[in-house]
Amino acid sequence: MRTALVLFTCDLRVHDHPALAAAARDAEEVVAVFVLDDAILGGDFARPNRLSYLCDALADLDRSLRRLGTPLVVRRGDVVDQVMAIAGEAHAEAIYLSEDVSAYARRREQRLRQAAASTRIELRGFEGITVVPPGHLYPGGGDHFKVFSPYHRQWAAADLRAVEPAPSRLSGPSGIEGGDVPDLRELTDGAPSPELRGGGETGARRRMISWLGGGVEHYADAHDDLAGDATSRLSPDLHFGCLSSRELVSRAPEGPGGAAFVRQLAWRDFHHQVLSANPDLPHRDYRDRGDEWRRDDDDLATWKAGRTGIPVVDAGMRQLAREGWMHNRARLVTASFLTKDLYLDWRQGAAHFWDLLVDGDMANNAGNWQWVAGTGNDTRPNRVFNPLRQADRFDPEGDYVRRYVPELAGVEWPAVHRPWKLPESERRALDYPDPMVDHDTAAAEFRHRREGGAPTLF
Repeated sequence: MRTALVLFTCDLRVHDHPALAAAARDAEEVVAVFVLDDAILGGDFARPNRLSYLCDALADLDRSLRRLGTPLVVRRGDVVDQVMAIAGEAHAEAIYLSEDVSAYARRREQRLRQAAASTRIELRGFEGITVVPPGHLYPGGGDHFKVFSPYHRQWAAADLRAVEPAPSRLSGPSGIEGGDVPDLRELTDGAPSPELRGGGETGARRRMISWLGGGVEHYADAHDDLAGDATSRLSPDLHFGCLSSRELVSRAPEGPGGAAFVRQLAWRDFHHQVLSANPDLPHRDYRDRGDEWRRDDDDLATWKAGRTGIPVVDAGMRQLAREGWMHNRARLVTASFLTKDLYLDWRQGAAHFWDLLVDGDMANNAGNWQWVAGTGNDTRPNRVFNPLRQADRFDPEGDYVRRYVPELAGVEWPAVHRPWKLPESERRALDYPDPMVDHDTAAAEFRHRREGGAPTLF
């Protein structure tokens, strides 16, 4: 084959990129393309934190590709129109891409497949987004797994594709201009979170090597430690495909830490296969529990601002605003508080996370929110996370709270988790609110509602 076009989407890397590796083997020339999709830039994806990471990742990808011998061709507009125009200019005989599972990605691929077929250009889809592609594992008598444990058993035993090295050399056709990698200010007037981490494969691989060389060893015991911050923080890199989840599995060390970390990658795949089978997952209950969620914009705004009066909840919400990221244990606690203490719709919480999370992923954001709300894949849909017990267990000295809630920086444990128990004069000096609700009362109210009872608290 003379020329192949590789369309990058959420796979912004050169290492373990099956579509790119195959194109490098099959064709004499490779055109690497990324399209700034107006449909996405004008929609909910276009939030400053994710756009900031995207700009960094594209600049890094362009540098990597240029070192291999060809630039990243960047265009803006409709993906299908732009790809077909470039394919025509380059006289490409095939288009290679990684297959994704969101409803939009599948529509995009179908449109592109039809357009390519009309001009007798082959379109080839490859693995590359997950470890095990959605649709490769099935339960008996179903189209997808609805419970994680049996899925994980099959997932752990699945035959995996080989990890692909980065191409040693690429040659691009002459006459195809690379185009400018965008600056964040060209895409949004909004400002990213003040402590947002930079993006791109180069930095992601450094973090991966550091994590797998040390931090992962303690992951099984320490990943829920809020103050210890002992998670990999690789989720943004996975979301944008600057790291390959398949490569992470292959490089994870033996032992409890490595096994626990790989299990989290299985959870990521699990939610992708749920989304693949249920494209409406971000908007519709996976399992209808008959909830008649409250609507209270003031309570929602208080939760978003991290002023609920429950320190561990507020710390999580403020970490999200400051970093564009939140510790996973805090995600569980803050989501449970919204849905089960305040009885507000999980979709409102998911939308706020989507606005700020740099790792905002359609499958995992919706899947995890529904899991916590009890409308998703949790086998215990009425479980409630007690924020005070969670704080005592996973932030035992109060350091996480003090880090993100400066009003409580001088408060010692145990009052740092229960400042309403301080003497009134000390409470007034803190400028910190009393709790919005009593947790025990709110949890009982939630269970009463789920059993079909009339509301009593709100």
